[in-house]
Amino acid sequence: MPQDAPSSKLAGAFRYIRNHWEALNTFVTDGRLPIDNNQGEGLMRRVAVGRKNWLFVGSLRAGVRNANLMTLVASAHRNDLDVTKYLESVITHMLRGTARVEELLPDVWKTHHPEAVRTYRVEERAEKASTALAQAAKRRIRSELRKSLKG
Repeated sequence: MPQDAPSSKLAGAFRYIRNHWEALNTFVTDGRLPIDNNQGEGLMRRVAVGRKNWLFVGSLRAGVRNANLMTLVASAHRNDLDVTKYLESVITHMLRGTARVEELLPDVWKTHHPEAVRTYRVEERAEKASTALAQAAKRRIRSELRKSLKG
């Protein structure tokens, strides 16, 4: 395609393909690669929104407390816990001094409180993973078919 190609949407699409040809071929031939980066974008969105909110924390000590609380919430969420139940338990035990910190870690706490696990999140993740595996397998099969037809 010449350098002075028209600036239509189609020409832009062709330029994109040309500029990302190697990455596109890698994606098509390796079925394990995700088609998008939505998961990473979602995690970065939290940081971006938080950065705006952190401007108004008030003081360094308040910022540290906020960061600790956000870490607890993110850890509970990552472990599929009911965040409210987890935080109530952690705060109660910390204030009373009735538990060691190791017992309050989300993965340890989860084993002692199975009623607080949000099973629908586990099921959603398993369904999403199986769908991604099926799509990856289809891409691998298509790639193998193309190779066999060429060779």
